[in-house]
Amino acid sequence: MIPRTPLLGYVALAGAALVLGMWYPAFTLVGLTANGVLALVAGLDLYRTIRPDRFETSREVSDVLSVGAQNPVVLRLLSHAPVPVTLELTDEPPEPSRVEGLPVEVELTPEREVEVTYHVYPQRRGPNRFTFVHFRYQSPLGLWTRNVRRRLENDVRIYPDIRTVRRFDLLARRNRLSEMGLKVWRLRGKEGEFERLREYRREDEIRHIDWRATAKHQKLISREFTTDRNQNIVILLDCGRSMLNETDGISRLDHGLNASIILSYIALGQGDNVSLIAFSNRIERYVGPVRGKAAVHSLIQKTYDLEPRHEASDYGLACEELLRRQKKRALVLLVTYALDDQHLEAIGRYLRTLISSHLFLCVLLKDLPLVGLAEQLPETDLKAYQVAAATEMLAAQERRLSALRASGIHATEVVPNELAAEVINQYLDVKARHLL
Repeated sequence: MIPRTPLLGYVALAGAALVLGMWYPAFTLVGLTANGVLALVAGLDLYRTIRPDRFETSREVSDVLSVGAQNPVVLRLLSHAPVPVTLELTDEPPEPSRVEGLPVEVELTPEREVEVTYHVYPQRRGPNRFTFVHFRYQSPLGLWTRNVRRRLENDVRIYPDIRTVRRFDLLARRNRLSEMGLKVWRLRGKEGEFERLREYRREDEIRHIDWRATAKHQKLISREFTTDRNQNIVILLDCGRSMLNETDGISRLDHGLNASIILSYIALGQGDNVSLIAFSNRIERYVGPVRGKAAVHSLIQKTYDLEPRHEASDYGLACEELLRRQKKRALVLLVTYALDDQHLEAIGRYLRTLISSHLFLCVLLKDLPLVGLAEQLPETDLKAYQVAAATEMLAAQERRLSALRASGIHATEVVPNELAAEVINQYLDVKARHLL
C-alpha cells in the first residue's frame, strides 16, 4: 500500500500543529487529536480497501508472435468486489518490445468480465515469455493506492514476420502486389512447354492465341505455357557482426530473415526447391532442401531463434558449405552488409570462384547513416571533411559493386525496409528471363 497525496497532506497539517505546539501549547492538543483521528480514518480506509484476491486476471495471446509486427494481446479481468472499482492496468511483455495501448484505466463492475486489448511489437526473435500483470486501485476514501504484481506467465515463440506471408497471399488474390513494392511479372514458359488452353486475357500475346480452339468455342482462347519448375534456390544469410545494427528497432539479420522467409514462400509456390545456409565465422544453421508451400513453416521453425554473432563473417566457409551441399546449378542469394569497399572486395573474391557453377544474386543492405551524412550540406570545415569522407566511401563501394556486376554477379544495394520487395523482384526477374 502506498499513501496518496491527500493522506500525506493531512499528515503534514497534523504535524504542523504539533510543531506550533512548541510555542503555543494549545496547538499540541489539536495536533494530537488530529493525528489520532487521521490514524483512525486512514486505518479504517485501509481495512475497507478491496483485497487483490477479489480480482481474477487472465491473458490470451498466440503461442507464436511476429518480430517487428503488430501482435494483439487480450487481458481479461473479473471483479468479485461488492462495489465498482477503477483499475489502472499494465502488462510485462517479452523484452525487448514496444507496446501500444498500455497502461489503461478499466472500470470494473461486480461479476462482469472486461476485456482489454493492446498490441505488442517484439524486437527480438527466439523463445520468450510474458511474466507479470500489474494493476493498482485506490482505497474507498482515496487515501491509499494498492499496487498488485501478479505472476501470469505465457511462453511464446517469436518468429520472423510471418504476417507478411499472409499479407502477400491476400494482396495476390486482390491483384494489389504493388502495395508491397512488387513489380508485376508475367512468368511465361519457353515456347514448346505447353500446359493448357484457357480464355484469352488482355495481357496475352497475340501469337499465343489458339485459332482452332477460338473458332470452336466462338471466343478467344490462348495457349498457356509452364514456367521453369523444380529449380534450386539457396539463401546464404549472413549472421556475423555486421548484421547486428538495427533500423527502427529491428536488426539487419531480422530484415534479412524476414525477406528470406517470404522469398522462400514464393519460390516454393513456383515449384522450386529452397535451401538456407546461415553463417558467421561458422555454419550456424542448414535447412533444406524443402519443397511445397507448406514447407515454409518448417523453414520458419528451424530458423526463428537465429541470432547475429559478434564475429566477422567467413564467406570462404559459406562458399565451401555451398559447394558441399549444392551439387546442381542453383540461384544463390547472398544477404549481407558490407562495411566498406575492402569488405566488398573480399565478398567478390569468393563469389567469383563459383560463378561457373551457380547464378549469384548479392543483395547488400545500405548503411543509412552513411548515406544520410553524405547528403548533408556542410556548415563547418570538420563537417565538410566528414561529408567528403562519407561520399568517398560510398563511391568506392559503388565501384566495387560495378566490378561485381561486370564479373557476372547480380549485385544490388537496398535499404533494410525494402529488402523483401527487392529480393522477390530479383528472383521473379531471373524466372521471367529464364536465366537459371
